[in-house]
Amino acid sequence: MKISGIVSEYNPLHNGHIYHIEKTRENGATHIVAVMSGNYVQRGETAVMNKFERAKLAVRSGVDLVIEIPTVYALASAEFYARGAVYLLNSLGCVDEISFGSEVGSLEDLEQTADIVWECEQSEELEELLKSGMSYPNAINSMILSEHGRKKGNRISEILASPNNILAVEYLKALKYFESDIKPFTIIRKSAGHDSMTPHENIASASYIRKCMDEKEDFYGLVPNRVYDSYKQAVSEGNIAQIKNLERILIYRLRTISKEELENIPDVGQGLENRIADCSHLSSIEEITQAIKTKRYTMARIRRILYNMLIGITKSDLDILPPYARVLAVTDRGRDILSKAKETASIPVNTSLAKLANMSDEAKRFAEIEGLASDIYALAQKKIGKGQSDYKAMITLEPQSEEELQEEKEDIQEAIEMIEEENPDVIAELEQEMALEAEMMEMMGIIEPEEIQEESDETDDDGNTEDEDEI
Repeated sequence: MKISGIVSEYNPLHNGHIYHIEKTRENGATHIVAVMSGNYVQRGETAVMNKFERAKLAVRSGVDLVIEIPTVYALASAEFYARGAVYLLNSLGCVDEISFGSEVGSLEDLEQTADIVWECEQSEELEELLKSGMSYPNAINSMILSEHGRKKGNRISEILASPNNILAVEYLKALKYFESDIKPFTIIRKSAGHDSMTPHENIASASYIRKCMDEKEDFYGLVPNRVYDSYKQAVSEGNIAQIKNLERILIYRLRTISKEELENIPDVGQGLENRIADCSHLSSIEEITQAIKTKRYTMARIRRILYNMLIGITKSDLDILPPYARVLAVTDRGRDILSKAKETASIPVNTSLAKLANMSDEAKRFAEIEGLASDIYALAQKKIGKGQSDYKAMITLEPQSEEELQEEKEDIQEAIEMIEEENPDVIAELEQEMALEAEMMEMMGIIEPEEIQEESDETDDDGNTEDEDEI
């Protein structure tokens, strides 16, 4: 049994992703777990389709288990995005390998680059360069050229100029940060680049496919048929999410937030809060982002800041490592991973956000953020979705036993009881939907490390442990 981990967004899942999964299998992986961004992605956008649909498509396309990257980390810089994803894989305690694509395709080059960048980041010189107004990439490049000379420095800069190489380097740095035993494996990216607007045969970047979606151009053949059909159905039902549908509430939030609050948002610093606040009089997201954007502040960073502002994510949230692993979809082989993780995981693993919220104060905070983020995502759809979706959503589990179905019903009932304490008016609607959907909803039972299980057994009426350790 060899378990390989993949960090993903699948926004949308396309033929290049299928190639990656196949190559990972060819490298000996018998089981694949994907840690996947939820309803928001690292480039600072809403995912085209919701996380449960994308997770379902993933397990029907070769992945065995999908675990959600919390929104706090999905909407973070490449460094923190990679750190959160790698931490989840490492915390399962049973993942042997992390498989990722790269433009360079050489693990030796990537590891050398990661070591050099790591050294630069430990230096006080980097902080001085950033304070002087230099962007992070330029500061790193300057230090590398100064320390290693033009030939080697230019080679490192060339590697760091490609987006998948950057993420690969961040994965390697995260493995070093956590002193992980997980082995890295890289696959050279096939033809179409990360943001390439030119397809190559039946391979195209997710950026190109999203452009086709936005411009209503056909992209049949560039994604698996099931993904194409799922997207078309989502379009017909009004379930496609776009940032423009959040324009009014984003502008409202920008006009009502204080500078002190802005300073506390991830990615904001060194006076950027003033630049953002000065744009609050503008009347469209496009105007606002263009006014804030500079060579130093990329569009992706600005959009992440706006979403973090709207959801209420703060810098202190990034001080918390993912406090749980939430399962979004699983297959039979995925059950093997979960069975092994039951003995080895250092954080709780579960499908139920309600149960995970009760594990610790940190878990409660992350679950609250996740619930709010999903409620806001529902507003980004053309047809506004219902609230509380994260507490009553279906996950994909194939096949399902009677025992698991019963556990699922108990999970739903517990979620309803938790919601009732704060929102009694929605209970009638939830109970009606539970009766209609219970047969179809596919959830698994809780999986906890033994030591966490022992703590959670001793809870008070509010679901808090009497002596609860930080996880």
